Amino acid sequence: MSKKIVFRGCYVAIVTPFKADGSLDEAGLRSNVDFLIANGVAGIVPCGTTGESATLSWDEHKRVVEVVIEQAAGRVQVVAGAGSNNTIEAVEATKFAKQAGADAVMSITPYYNKPSQEGLYRHFKAVAEVDMPMLVYNVPGRTGVNMLPETVERLCDIPQVAAIKEASGNITQISDIHRRCGDRLAVLSGDDGMTLPVLACGGAGIVSVIGNIVPAKMSKMVDLYFKGDHAGALKLHEELLPLSQIVFIDTNPVPVKACMNDMGLAAGPVRLPLAPMSDATMEKLMACWKTYK
Repeated sequence: MSKKIVFRGCYVAIVTPFKADGSLDEAGLRSNVDFLIANGVAGIVPCGTTGESATLSWDEHKRVVEVVIEQAAGRVQVVAGAGSNNTIEAVEATKFAKQAGADAVMSITPYYNKPSQEGLYRHFKAVAEVDMPMLVYNVPGRTGVNMLPETVERLCDIPQVAAIKEASGNITQISDIHRRCGDRLAVLSGDDGMTLPVLACGGAGIVSVIGNIVPAKMSKMVDLYFKGDHAGALKLHEELLPLSQIVFIDTNPVPVKACMNDMGLAAGPVRLPLAPMSDATMEKLMACWKTYK
């Protein structure tokens, strides 16, 4: 394989900031990258769900990836979102990320198509032929398909498959993946509130949403765990748990963008079909968020 990457720590699924007119806010994106790096994150993941990848044009997608890579300038890992429910498109997105200089790609299980387990295996095998380190992403609540531990175990034999972002919400399934794959595969939590349990089951870190707004604390929690300070990690986990829950009071990334706007970070509006929160929902979010500011 052309390059190797060790997945470990707090990665942030970065939002895509938009201007008031809905266009891409490149300056804001660069500022957000610097903010995350200054607060100790291990890596940045552009063009994922939190980055509203579903409503980015292909030109915008490419530009976001380019800007994040340029601004990170090798200071942290950049894992470019490169997934699609069309295998050909996923391959092309992965080729672009490789050419742009990303450290790895994040590739989601194909959504809407509802492929079989064999279809999932063949999809990722085809993407792996680009020869780029890959973080496969299992989020059945979004895609309508759950990649089973048996399939993940098969994927371990493909050198490019370096990690999995597991957002099934099923700790038994996540533990079974580690039991089957061991050190051959880094297991990253796909849910902020499950980070500590996943670490306890052999996980390597988190791809975080709340890392956009509390990156230092999320990074510290993971670092404390790996330093053996489990009590300290648990204290931070419990401190952050209400925030981990409230940021999903509406569809991600609507709430986290609201918090970022409140902080003065670059976020801006969400794109349709996502819509702003109701006043009542915003009030609940801000009541919790103010305790973390």
